[in-house]
Amino acid sequence: MLTDEKFLHTSLTEDVKKNSAPLVLKLGSLLASTAIGLLAAQAAHAEDVYFDPQFIERKAGDVGDVDLSLFQSNDQAQLPGDYDTALYVNKKLKLRHSISYLSRPDGTLEPQITPNILRALGVNVDAFPALKSLQPDAPLDSLAQYIPAADVKFDFYLMQLNFSIPQAAILQKAEDYIDPSKWDDGAPSLFSNYSYSGGQRSYRNGNDDSSQYLNLQNGLNVGPWRVRNYTTYSDSGDEKKWDTISTYVERDIKSIKSKLLLGENSTSGEILSSVPFSGVQLFSDDNMLPNSQRGFAPTIRGVANSNAEVTIRQNDHIIYQSFVPPGAFEINDLYPSSYSGNLEITVKEADGTERRFNQPFSAIPVMQRPGRLKYSATAGVYRATDSNEKEPTFAQGTAIYGISNTITSYGGSVVSEDYLSGLIGVGYNLQWLGGISADVTHARSTLDNNQTTSGQSYRVQYSKNIEMTDTDFSLASYRYSSAGYYDFDESTQYLDGDNAPELDYHKRSKIQFNINQTLWEGASLYLSGYEQDYWNNGGKEKNLSVGLNNTLFGVSYNLSYSYSQLQDEDNDQQISLNLRIPLSRWLPQSWGTYNVSHQKGEGTRHQVGLSGTALDDRRLSYSVQQSYTEQDNESGSNLYSTYRSSFGNLNAGYNYSRDSQQLSYGIAGGIVAHSRGATLSQPLGDSFALIDTNGASGARLQNLPGVRTDWRGFAVVPYLTAYNENRIAMDTTTLPDDVDIENTSAIVIPNSGAMVTAHFDARVGARILVTLVRPNGATVPFGAMAATDKQSNIVDEGGVVYLSGIPLEKQVLLHVKWGNEASQQCQAQFNISASTSQVNSLTAPCI
Repeated sequence: MLTDEKFLHTSLTEDVKKNSAPLVLKLGSLLASTAIGLLAAQAAHAEDVYFDPQFIERKAGDVGDVDLSLFQSNDQAQLPGDYDTALYVNKKLKLRHSISYLSRPDGTLEPQITPNILRALGVNVDAFPALKSLQPDAPLDSLAQYIPAADVKFDFYLMQLNFSIPQAAILQKAEDYIDPSKWDDGAPSLFSNYSYSGGQRSYRNGNDDSSQYLNLQNGLNVGPWRVRNYTTYSDSGDEKKWDTISTYVERDIKSIKSKLLLGENSTSGEILSSVPFSGVQLFSDDNMLPNSQRGFAPTIRGVANSNAEVTIRQNDHIIYQSFVPPGAFEINDLYPSSYSGNLEITVKEADGTERRFNQPFSAIPVMQRPGRLKYSATAGVYRATDSNEKEPTFAQGTAIYGISNTITSYGGSVVSEDYLSGLIGVGYNLQWLGGISADVTHARSTLDNNQTTSGQSYRVQYSKNIEMTDTDFSLASYRYSSAGYYDFDESTQYLDGDNAPELDYHKRSKIQFNINQTLWEGASLYLSGYEQDYWNNGGKEKNLSVGLNNTLFGVSYNLSYSYSQLQDEDNDQQISLNLRIPLSRWLPQSWGTYNVSHQKGEGTRHQVGLSGTALDDRRLSYSVQQSYTEQDNESGSNLYSTYRSSFGNLNAGYNYSRDSQQLSYGIAGGIVAHSRGATLSQPLGDSFALIDTNGASGARLQNLPGVRTDWRGFAVVPYLTAYNENRIAMDTTTLPDDVDIENTSAIVIPNSGAMVTAHFDARVGARILVTLVRPNGATVPFGAMAATDKQSNIVDEGGVVYLSGIPLEKQVLLHVKWGNEASQQCQAQFNISASTSQVNSLTAPCI
């Protein structure tokens, strides 16, 4: 009964949305009759109400055919069976589950509560011996019999089971805790997450060039095991290169909230410097903790003067390359090859000019909750990034432990044939003064010229959010290393006798900071920078960025200044102002933009443009800009557009100036091979879901521009959050006319890297209203159940039943029943050759 009502409600809702007036009129009487029954039952909460079955409209000859004893008995009586129920504990929703219900002597329903259900609700079953001794799926006679003062009440009309459980009987877990048994390893799959970009440049002097870049993040999932490969290809015209950055196998170990990794990767830079390795690693994963108990790639900001190519390198690997439109850009979706170290950013403009700057990258925070142990253990071979490095065997271990609310201790060590280091440190919560950590590392190194040296490195880190002024020191740190101290990666350098003086060319000190300040509502100031120097070398690396963001009368603006300097190079400075003016009053989802920037040595540049999004789900974005440079009186034009489709994200751009032209293009997406075939998608992210709609093509999903099911009814939902509930919902307003869907949303909880499956029970075919006529000429009575092999529904007072998803040119067998006697059952056969409207009508004999 519940299934039928749910189906009827869904079908009618969708048809109302599609303005199917004939269907609404024909089923109006059925809804009215059903509403009378429900209102009578609702009123029974306040007083005993008798519903006279004579109130139901009948046709001649129908008297006595309908058994309405259920509606005439106890007002709380209901049919037994399995019902999808919302389970509440102490007035808080815990989960939704199918519960079996039996009838009591008075006709009310008795929920079949089992120890397994109680465990799922967070009840400490093991604390009650009588309860623990039961079979996990054994129904309980009375909850209070096992847990004193506990109670459970069932509300049929809200379909809720309301548990009242003493707090002492509930396991104390985080508010957003999800039982690891619910984490889904996903289905077997083979996939590739790809990103391709290219550009063609033509110059007036004839020195044309081009570039191509392909980034492949390939994967294979089998049960809990994840095989991953990270490969890139670059073609700059002069050099073509395939580069395999890493290949490894990984799996979760849920019992200890950790991961096991075998292959090529990099150690975490949280305590010790990050180093690339080939070997085995076991480490704890904070992502397996609830969000409320969790303890980082950086965001790259810059300004492009044209359709510029942005390239980001780490450890001499290109980890990101794409074209960005003119103006301020922000890159916050990096996939770094290691967890710390400098990122080198190159911005190549359409005219071929380049700007470079460095961005420091490290995961610094060390404070842990009391009793929390975070660790990492690695053994393997150092993986050299160039030919000037040795590849020694080594072992590394780190540990962070929360001693109390105010103190966290941490330490680590690296052991190799020619290198030994140890670190010890402490983090301290200074309460309102913020958090501070300090550590010291002692290292002994035997360098390539057999010189043995030792030294220390001292580091202090500080972070603080000043609530009174809303100032956030997200990171401020200082490190000083003595002349004899070498990091493990520095100690692997090959040095011959002629280069002996270069032994002292290593890090001496580094200071970095990041400050965010809220000024007033909608306005914020950010400041970040770093400086690093080296022993026996006067050059320094510097980077400083400062900016103001604000919105005034709907107009957003950003004022920024940047300064960068690399060793032995001139510094680069730039100041810019960006304005973004909403134009939605005249053109939906559009903005006018203006940018003025002044760069050292290049003069002042002005840009004015129009940008926005288009199409019904905003899957198309565009930008049109015109620029002018004062120094050389040069003007230029830029066009840029991105289209998000179900098979990938496409982008294209064109830049024209006096001396050059540039055409850029790219595509990013995924290819997923699964047991039912292969499906194209937008970029996948770490965890993703395969949508299966029983062949319903063209169905869209909510809040996912461009994503819709393909011709076989499959689609991919990217960027799921691992170990968390992810809700996936169909956009029912976009369903094709020949598609009805039973469940409109699904909840999935993927493991890291998993491809989980979300099934939506869609019915594809014609929608029909069938009038069922018995041999005596009378229609089938109201309340009869009519069912095919795939669906069932209730017959209205006119003998009409609504069915959906009926295939064309196929015989349909309908079983009809309104009682247990042979005279109260019949069968109807029919077929529909063509669907001429949204809802088709026919009459079928029921024999």
